[in-house]
Amino acid sequence: MAIAIDFGTSNTVIARWNPVTQQPETLNLPGLSIKQSLNPPLIPSLVYVEDAAESKILVGQQVRDRGLDLKGETRFFRSFKRGIGTNIQGFLPELDGEIVTFEQVGQWFLTQVIEELAPVEGGLDSLVLTVPVDSFEAYRHWLGKVCQSLKVEQVRMLDEPTAAALGYGLADREILLVIDFGGGTLDLSLVRLDRGVQATTKPVGFLLKWGNKSLAEDSKQKVKTARVLAKAGQNLGGTDIDNWLVDYFAKTQGLAVSPLTTRLAERVKIQLSSQNQASEVYFDDETFESYELELNRDTFENVLKEHAFFELLDESMTTLLQQARRQGIEIADINAVLLVGGTVQLPAVQTWIKQYFEPEKIRCERPFEAIAQGALQIAQGIEIKDFLYHSYGIRYWDRRNGRHHWHPIIKGGQPYPMSQPVELVLGASMENQPSIELIMGELGADTGNTEVYFDGDRLITRRLETSETTVKPLNDKEGARTIAQLTPKGYPGSDRIKIFFQVDDKRFLRITVEDLLTNNTLLENQLVAQLS
Repeated sequence: MAIAIDFGTSNTVIARWNPVTQQPETLNLPGLSIKQSLNPPLIPSLVYVEDAAESKILVGQQVRDRGLDLKGETRFFRSFKRGIGTNIQGFLPELDGEIVTFEQVGQWFLTQVIEELAPVEGGLDSLVLTVPVDSFEAYRHWLGKVCQSLKVEQVRMLDEPTAAALGYGLADREILLVIDFGGGTLDLSLVRLDRGVQATTKPVGFLLKWGNKSLAEDSKQKVKTARVLAKAGQNLGGTDIDNWLVDYFAKTQGLAVSPLTTRLAERVKIQLSSQNQASEVYFDDETFESYELELNRDTFENVLKEHAFFELLDESMTTLLQQARRQGIEIADINAVLLVGGTVQLPAVQTWIKQYFEPEKIRCERPFEAIAQGALQIAQGIEIKDFLYHSYGIRYWDRRNGRHHWHPIIKGGQPYPMSQPVELVLGASMENQPSIELIMGELGADTGNTEVYFDGDRLITRRLETSETTVKPLNDKEGARTIAQLTPKGYPGSDRIKIFFQVDDKRFLRITVEDLLTNNTLLENQLVAQLS
C-alpha cells in the first residue's frame, strides 16, 4: 500500500493510493483525526508526553480530547516541527529524567501515526514524506533517520509545493505557481507539468530508503514530468500570526499569554477567514476565570502590518519571479496559481495574491489535501526534475580578518544530477603534513536568517537581518573532515590534491580525490552528505 504524509506544523494529512479507483484518497484515523465532520480529515500536530523514559505519548486529537493542550504543562508540545534541525535558544524541558528534544518529539509523533496507520492499511509498502523547500539538510537528515526505523520497504521525499502542483491535477496547465502557506512556512514553487512521454527508465524521484520495485517500475505507461523552475521560502506561518494575536490581546485586554489564549486566538483567526467579525468566549469552571476575545478584519490586518507581514510576502514573491525571469518566464506566462495550507484562506493573504495575478487564475479548493495526494503521484509514474535550493561551500581561514569564512562551490539553482563535476585544487599548508581536512557546509540565504527561541512556553521564530550567511556544516565531525591521507607527506608551495564535487540523481553530494604527486585516487565517488 502506498501512503503519503504531509507532516505540517499545525496539522498533518495522510493520503493513500486506492488501487481500485486508481485515485488518491485522504484517510481518517479514528482517535487521531479531528472528530468534527471536516473534509478532508486532519490530524492536529500535537504531542503530550505521559512518560518520556518509556516513550509513552499521546498525539493528535487524543491530546485535545483530554484538554491537555490548554493546561500549560511542559509535557505538551505544539509547533515542534519548527524546532527540528535548528539551534534552539533557551532550555529544553527535562521530563522523567530525560532531556526532550524537538527531534525526539517529532519522531514520537510520526512513529505513532504510522503505527496507528499500518494495521488499518494492512501494512505499508511505500511511503512518501513531504518537506518545505527552505528546509536545511539537518531537517531532511533527521527525517531520513526516522524513516530507517520504520517498517516500510520504500521511503521517498518530495518538496511540498511540487507535490501540491501534482495534487491539483491540472495536467493541461503547463506552468503552475504553488503558494504553500501553512502553520510554519511560506513556500513558493514554480512548476512546469510536461506532457507524458514514454517511460524508458524507472522514475524513482528521490529515494530515502530502498525496498522492492516501485509501482511504476517496468511499466510502459506515459510518464508525466514535474519540472521545478523556481522556488523561494521562509520561516513564516500561521503559528506566527497566532502569537501576534495573543500578544495583541495581552496588550489591549491584559489577557495572560498561555496555551489557552493561543488556542482561542487561533480560533478567532480561523473565523475571520469566512466572516468580518469574530469572537471566542471561554469560561473555566474550576478557577471561574472567563476570557472573551473579539476582533474584526480591519484590526486583524493592522496587526499583520505592524509585523511587516506583507513586506515579507513580497520579498518571497520577488525572489521567485526574479528566478523565473532569468529563464524567460514572466507573470503572464503562469497559467494557474494554486493555494495550499490553512493560512492561504485568510482574506488578507488572498487579496495580496490578487495584486499579482488575475482572480480567474487563482485556485483554492484543495488547501489541505493537495500536498499529500499529489505526493502519491511519484509512485504512479511521475518523474521529478528539481534543483538545489541552497548553495554549498567549503570553509577557509581568512588571515586578514582572523576568522573562518565560506567559499561557495556548488551554487543554489544547480540542477541535479550534475552533468559535469566542480573541480578544486588544494595544497599542504605546513611541513610534513600527514593529511588534508576539508569542512563542507550548507549555505543559507544572504538576506538574513531565523532564530528559534523560547518565550515562556512558546516556541518563537524571529527574522534576523544580518549580512552574515547562515551555514550548517555537513561533515564537521571527528573522522569525517579528513579527505586525503598524504603519502609521502605534504609540503607547502605546490598543489597536492584535486577534488571533484558531484551531485547525483538521488541528491547526494559525492567527492573524488586524486593525489597529484602520486597520481593515486584517494577517494572515489565518496558520499559526503544528502543535500537540500
